[in-house]
Amino acid sequence: MSTASPDNILLYLPEKQEEQIREIFAGLAERGFPVQNQRPHITVTFAPEMDPDVVELAAELLPAVIPATFRRVGNVIFGTKRKRTVAWLLETSDELEIAARKISAANPEGRGPRWTPHLTMGLRLPREDVGGYLTAMDELTSSHFKELNAVEAAYWRPRTQEKTVLAGG
Repeated sequence: MSTASPDNILLYLPEKQEEQIREIFAGLAERGFPVQNQRPHITVTFAPEMDPDVVELAAELLPAVIPATFRRVGNVIFGTKRKRTVAWLLETSDELEIAARKISAANPEGRGPRWTPHLTMGLRLPREDVGGYLTAMDELTSSHFKELNAVEAAYWRPRTQEKTVLAGG
């Protein structure tokens, strides 16, 4: 199994919202939690190497639904082992949900027609730190920061640092 970062179909936020999230990351780091360096994004699907047909389908479906609005509806924790991922759970339009599920279903490496829209706020957190992380994250996040906007969809290949814009941008 490869340890390289996978290829992704991602949704990116406007610069101002990315900066708001980076400020939350910085506040969490100041409180002693692991530094988060990832660019804020919402993942549609990923694979060790993305099938070109999946990229083509994303390029066909996503322009009709981007830009898109997401609502923060809670927090979610991923992982069953020692390290966990904390994310904001998101909801969006039926049209984007349907498009994302079609793209995910077309990905041979994917999870079928499933999609859990989320924005990762904490990667590789020790299990015992999750409660404190959630509390600190809530304290650092403005109660008015309830909506996120996806303004660009892109195919991202971390190994080669290549980004291909599929919609928006």
